[in-house]
Formats: sequence, structure tokens, C-alpha cells
Amino acid sequence: MLRKEVNDLLTQTDNGTAMGAMFRSYWIPALLASELPEDDCPPVRVKLLGERLIAFRDSKGRYGLMDEFCAHRGVSLWFGRNEEGGLRCPYHGWKYDHTGQCVEVPSEPEESGFCGKIKLKGYPLIKVGDVLWTHMGDKETRPPEPTWEFATVPAEQTFTSKRWQECNWLQAMEGGIDSSHVSFLHSGSLNSDPLFKGAKGNKYNQADKKPVFEVSESDGGLYIGARRMAEEGHYYWRITPWIMPSFTMVPPRGDHPMHGHFWVPIDDENCWAWSFDYHPTRALTTEERQAMVDGYGVHNKYVPGSFRPLQNKDNDYLMDRDAQRRGDTYSGIWGIAMQDASLQESMGPIVDRTKENLVSTDNGIIMARHRLRKAAVALRDKGEMPPGRVPEHQLVRSAARVLPPEENFADAMKDDLRVRTGVKQTSV
Repeated sequence: MLRKEVNDLLTQTDNGTAMGAMFRSYWIPALLASELPEDDCPPVRVKLLGERLIAFRDSKGRYGLMDEFCAHRGVSLWFGRNEEGGLRCPYHGWKYDHTGQCVEVPSEPEESGFCGKIKLKGYPLIKVGDVLWTHMGDKETRPPEPTWEFATVPAEQTFTSKRWQECNWLQAMEGGIDSSHVSFLHSGSLNSDPLFKGAKGNKYNQADKKPVFEVSESDGGLYIGARRMAEEGHYYWRITPWIMPSFTMVPPRGDHPMHGHFWVPIDDENCWAWSFDYHPTRALTTEERQAMVDGYGVHNKYVPGSFRPLQNKDNDYLMDRDAQRRGDTYSGIWGIAMQDASLQESMGPIVDRTKENLVSTDNGIIMARHRLRKAAVALRDKGEMPPGRVPEHQLVRSAARVLPPEENFADAMKDDLRVRTGVKQTSV
């Protein structure tokens, strides 16, 4: 359990909060690049860390991310005209460039210099891979650009999606580092999902429902090892990297693409669940990419025209009790992504961690909370930058491997858990 004040510290990310300041020290995913597909395309509303923003791409291809509301009378710039190198408010014609600087106020004489005094809060927006990233913190402490492998392999080797998840970021992220639930919640999907089925490791997940956890600290976060029995007294290890504050990777299965998540706060009661699949040494097949589009693996189907899942709390996630009884799906919910999201959202917008009763399989969650709290307090009180902001912390992989009982996963799998260009993932 957590004391209420610690739970508040970890779950609150608005401006002026300790965890909000920590998230603002990283480059975080803001939009899919496909949301701003061409110069002068329509602007897009963005809400991150409790701030309402507008994103646009100007006539020269420059990306902008700034306060959503015009400095004149507070009109939402989502209604704006994206034209001739800037975004123009349709109410009285005030125009802003991609940095948020006002460049034209039609009612005022140009020689007055009035528009030069008007600037909306703006943040950088850069394209790395198929994602647009922003840094919402102090420019003086801005980290290097993201180097995550999924975002830097060739475009034909990677696929990224996002979904709106209606709960606090922390309970969503904690689901991403909890390997023990796989043997139950996802057991019906391991042999049917096209992005999971056929891997030898699936049988170890299904046969041993009492994994033993060992957690090893890394420079950027944690390596969370889940150990299950394999043949001849050997152990099947699945290692989940967690890089601060909210990057998680799912251990791979066979030659299927690797996958993982970013969990990014929208506000304290909603988050973006970013999901990616990639293969480090080959292009995704047509069938794999179509399965991702169709909502298999860590992805999902959408309400048309939105990023809200088609299965959501308003329709009880289209739960099928007959499928649950038959064992087609353990929970009666279709799809691995929504099996997770449905239960995380069922906890309420922000789970009350003073009431929980943790066990040994929750050691990864316990240690992650400790590192988050420690880093947030150090940034708040001492100005110390948190881990996970530099390339050497980001160049990690998840891995799965069968080891003899005398071998320690942190030593035996050291090379497996780092990016090695041209070398495929270590998997079972």
C-alpha cells in the first residue's frame, strides 16, 4: 500500500506538481505524425499534462505546439486558418507562427510593434520515427532527442498506435510491468492472437501460473524478470524493461515483432496509451501490419473518427460471458490491449493505493514507485535531473530466454537486453 500523500505525488502531473515537473523534463510522445500529414493541414487539439494545446504544421513543414487559446479573447485556435506560415484566429485575424509568436494583429498599425509583445506558450515539436515528440520543460535542461529503437528503425520495420485510456497514467503503466497477469488474463489469447501465437514460450506461460520475480536496477529504470519453469529443471525468463518515467516493453515471443508502450498523462484521470510494434532486423509483413491495424496484439479498434477504443466503459468493453465460460478469453473481453485497459479503468480514475495488498509478484511495481518518488523529490528539492533522458538509457530491449537454474538473468542476459544493430531479439 501507499500513503495518500505518496499516491498523490505519483499521480498528479499538472503544472506545479513534482511528477508534472519530472514528465516535463523528458521528450514525450504528443501526436502520431499521420495526424499532421501535410503542410497547412487542419490543426489538432492536444492535451498533455493537464495543458490544452494546439498542434499544426505550417507552410514550410515546421511543426508547432502551443497554447490552444488566442491571446486576444480566448478563442480556441482549433477553429483557426492554417495559411501562409502561421495559424490565424478566425475571430479577429490574429496570427501566430509555429513558436506561438504573434506575427500579425490586423487592427493595429504595424509600426506600433504590438504583435511583437504577444506570444503564446509554445513547445518544440519534432518528428522521430512515426511520432511527433515534445519537450514541455526548461529549454536549458532539454535532453537529447529520443533514440528509442522502435522510432529509429526503418519505417517498414515499425508500427505505432495510440489510444485514449480513461484512468490515471500510473495504474496503466503498472499494468505494463506486471508479467504475472499474463498466465490468467491473456491465457486465452496467447494461442489465437496472430501477433503472439505459435511461440514456444506460450506453453511455459500457461503451464506455470506462479512466476517468481527478480528485479534488477538499470541506469534508466528497472529490468523486471519473471521466472517460470521450463523443461529439465531449466527456467523460462521473461524480462520487462521499464525506463523512467513511463516506457515499458513486453518480452518477445518467437520471431514476432517486439512491442511495448509509453503511458503519457492527458490529465490526472486520463492518459494516452502509446503502443508500438517493431522488428529490429526485418520489415513487418503485410499480414503483421494488417493485424496491428485490426487491433490485435497491443493495439485496438477505434470508435470511428477518434482514438477512443471501440470497446470502452460505456458498452462494458463488449464483454462476452459465453466466450469467458468457454475459455476463448479468460475475462470475456476481446483483444489483449483491451483486456488490460478494461481492468485498469475498472479501478476508477485514480486507484486508492492505501487499500491495496501487494504480494511478491508486485516487486517490480513497488520498486518502480520508489524510483519515481525518489526522482521526483530530487528534481523538486535539489534540481537533479532524473534517469531515462539520455540515449544510453533508452537503447534497451525486452528479452525471453531459457536458462539453467544456476544462472542469474541480469548477468546471463546482459547483451540480450541492449540494442544491437543488425542482431535480432532474444526470444523463445
